[in-house]
Amino acid sequence: MATFLSKLGRLAFRRRGVTLLLWLLIFGGMGFAASSAPAPPADTFSMPGTESQEAFDLLTEKFPDARADGAGARVVVRAPGGQKITAPEQRAEVERLVAELGKSSPQVVGATDPYKTPEVSISKDGTTAYTVVTYNVPAMEVSDPAHDALDAAIAKAGKAGLTVEAGGDAVKIDQAMGGTGEQIGILVSAVVLVLTFGSMIAAGMPLITALIGVGIGISGITALGSALGLSGTTSTLAMMIGLAVGIDYALFIVSRFRAERAEGRTPDEAAGRAVGTAGSAVVFAGLTVIVALAGLAVVNIPMLTKMGLAAAGTVAVSVLVAITLVPALLGFAPVKVMARKGRLRYAVKPLSERGQRKAAKRAAKLAKKAKPNLGSRWASYVLRHPVAVLLIGVVGLGTVAVPAASLELGLPGEGSMSTETTQRKAYDMLSESFGPGFNGPLMITVQAADAKKAADAAGVAFGRNPGVASVSPATANQAGDTAIINVIPETGPTEKRTEELVRDLRATAGGLEGSTASTIRVTGQTAMFIDFSRTLNDALLPYLGLVVGLAFLLLMVVFRSILVPLKAALGFLLSVAAALGAVVAVFQWGWLADVLGIEQTGPIMSTMPIFMIGVVFGLAMDYEVFLVSRMRESYVHGARPAEAVVDGFRHGGRVVAAAAVIMMSVFSGFIVEDNDFIKVIGFALAIAVFFDAFVVRMAIVPALFALLGKSAWWLPKWLDRILPRVDVEGEKLGRPAQSAPYSRRERPLVG
Repeated sequence: MATFLSKLGRLAFRRRGVTLLLWLLIFGGMGFAASSAPAPPADTFSMPGTESQEAFDLLTEKFPDARADGAGARVVVRAPGGQKITAPEQRAEVERLVAELGKSSPQVVGATDPYKTPEVSISKDGTTAYTVVTYNVPAMEVSDPAHDALDAAIAKAGKAGLTVEAGGDAVKIDQAMGGTGEQIGILVSAVVLVLTFGSMIAAGMPLITALIGVGIGISGITALGSALGLSGTTSTLAMMIGLAVGIDYALFIVSRFRAERAEGRTPDEAAGRAVGTAGSAVVFAGLTVIVALAGLAVVNIPMLTKMGLAAAGTVAVSVLVAITLVPALLGFAPVKVMARKGRLRYAVKPLSERGQRKAAKRAAKLAKKAKPNLGSRWASYVLRHPVAVLLIGVVGLGTVAVPAASLELGLPGEGSMSTETTQRKAYDMLSESFGPGFNGPLMITVQAADAKKAADAAGVAFGRNPGVASVSPATANQAGDTAIINVIPETGPTEKRTEELVRDLRATAGGLEGSTASTIRVTGQTAMFIDFSRTLNDALLPYLGLVVGLAFLLLMVVFRSILVPLKAALGFLLSVAAALGAVVAVFQWGWLADVLGIEQTGPIMSTMPIFMIGVVFGLAMDYEVFLVSRMRESYVHGARPAEAVVDGFRHGGRVVAAAAVIMMSVFSGFIVEDNDFIKVIGFALAIAVFFDAFVVRMAIVPALFALLGKSAWWLPKWLDRILPRVDVEGEKLGRPAQSAPYSRRERPLVG
C-alpha cells in the first residue's frame, strides 16, 4: 500500500500540470452534467414494514382523489380584542379570506369553510377558527408563486384586524443557512490553518481541495438525482462530512510533506513519502468513514440509505483528491508551502546524493537545537502519569455521559420551531383554543366488506381509551371497502402519553379486527413520527455493532494489533456517550438553555444520534489513524514504545489538534441558528469532536499506550500470518531521515 501510494504521489507531483488539468476537467464535466440534468425529485418519506406506512399506502390507493401526499396549510384566525369570530363583521372577513385562499393558486384544490362545520372548526369560546387549504402536489413541489399567494392572503386579513397565522407542510420554511455564526466558524478555520502552517499557501490547499472534492460529489449527486431518485436534500450529509474529511485529509498530507522537507528530503521524495505514509492513513480512515455512512442502510429507511451512500461516494472522491490533487498542488509551490520563517533553507534543491545527505544532517542539527514542541511535552507528561490521566479522562467522560440514560427521541414539529415563526404561532393558537392534541391527530383506516359500519363500531371502542379527546364520524370511500376515523389525543404530538396512546389504540385495534371482520391500522403524521423514532432507536445498536465491528477489522489490518483497534473503538463509544449526555443535559433538561438561546426543551431529534455517530466516527478514526500510524511508524523503525508515542505526538499532535479545532468551529456555527434542532446538531457534533479529539485521542490513548507498553502491538502469530499486509507506516519505503535525539525535557521515563 505505502509503496504504491508513494509512487502515485511522486507521479502526481511530477505530472502536476496533467493531474490538475484532469481534476479540473472532472470538476467541470460533473458541473455541466449537474446543470443539464433533470430536476431532482421531491423528498419522499417512507418506512417500509411499519404499520403507519402500510396505512398511508392504503389511503393513497383507496382515496386517489384525496391525494394523500398532497400538501396542506392550516390557517388559524382569531378575532381581535376577545370578540367572537362568529360576529357578522368578523365572519365576513373570514369568508373573504377563505374565498381568496381557495383560488390563490392553480395548485390549490380548495379551502374549507369553518362556518359549515362549526363544531369542528370553531373553538368552544367562539374566538378562534381555522380553515384547511389543500394542494394537489406534495409539499416539496408547492411553487414559489403559491407560497407568495398564501402569504399575501394572510397579510391582507391581518390588516383587516384579524390575527392570522398558518401552519402545515404547505407553508414555506426558511432553511437558509450560512448565518453570522457559520461565517465566524469558517473564518476561525482559516485562522487555525494559517497559525498551524505559518503559510497562506499551505493553509489554502486543504480548503481548496476540500471544496473541489465536495463540488464533484455534490454535482454527481445532482446529475444522478433523477435516475436514482436522489432528492435535493440528499446532498446535505454529503456536503457536511465531505467538507470535514476533505479538509482533514489534505491537512494531514500537507503536514507530512512539510515534515519530510524539514528532514532534508527533496520535494518529489517528500511528496512520495507524504502520500505513502499519511496517504495510507487517509485511505484507511476514508474506508472507515465509508463503512459508517454505507451502514445507514441497516436502518431500512430509504431516505437515510440514499443520504448515507451519497455521502460515502463524496468521501471516496475526497480520498482520491487528497492522494492525487494535493501532491500535484504541492508541486506548484514546494517552497512557499513551508513556513515563512526559515523558508530560504528549502529554496535550493540539492543536486546530488551527497548534497541531500548534507541537507539531512543540517536538518538533524537544527532539530537537535530546537525545543520540544507542545505535543511531545504533553505526551511525555502523560507517559509519566498514565494512571492519573486515564482515570480523569474516563471518569470525566463517564460522568458527562450519565444523562444519556434519560435520552428521549422524537422528530421536529411546529411546536419546536422558534416562537417568531408563523408555524409556531399557529400551533400555539390551536393548542390554546382546541387542546394540545389537536396539532397531532391520529388517522385510523378500517378495511371491511361494510367499512362504514365496522369503522363506526371501532370508533366507539377507540373513544373509550384513556387519553382520547374526541373521535370523528367515519368516512368511507366510494367502493365502501375502506373508511377513515380521526382521533384527537388529549396530549400534544411529542408527549410521552401520546406515544402510549398510539400503542394502546393499536392494541385495541388488534382486538376489534376479529369481532368486526376488518383490518385496522393507525397512521397520521404523529403515528409516523413515533414509528420513525422507534425504527431508528431499534436500529441504533445494530448500526453501532456493524460500524465498530468492521472498523475494528480495518484497524487491526492497519496496525497489526488487537488492543490498538479495541481501545480505539471503546474510546469512540465513550466519547459518543458523553456527547449524548451533554445533549440531553442542555436540550432536554434545559441546562445552559438561556446561554445558547434555546426556547423550548424536549425530546431529541431521532436522526441526531445516527448522524452524529456516522460523522463523529469518521472524524475520530481520522485522528486515530493519523496519530497512531505515526507512532506505529516510529515503532517499526526501532523506537521503544514510549518513544514512539512521543514521536507520534511530536509530528501529529499539532495537526490533529488543528483539525479538531477546525471542525469544532465549523459545527459550532450551527448553534446560533434559530431552529432548535439545528442547534442540537451543531452542538452535538462540536462537543463530540472535542471529547474524542482532546480527551480520548490526546489523553486516554497515550495513557493506555504507556500502561500497555509493547503489549499494545501484540498480535497472535496465526493471525499475523492470515492478515494482509498493507504497510501503512511506510516500512518498505526505507528508514526515515535521521530524527533528532530526545531532549532531556521530553525523554519518556517508561517503556
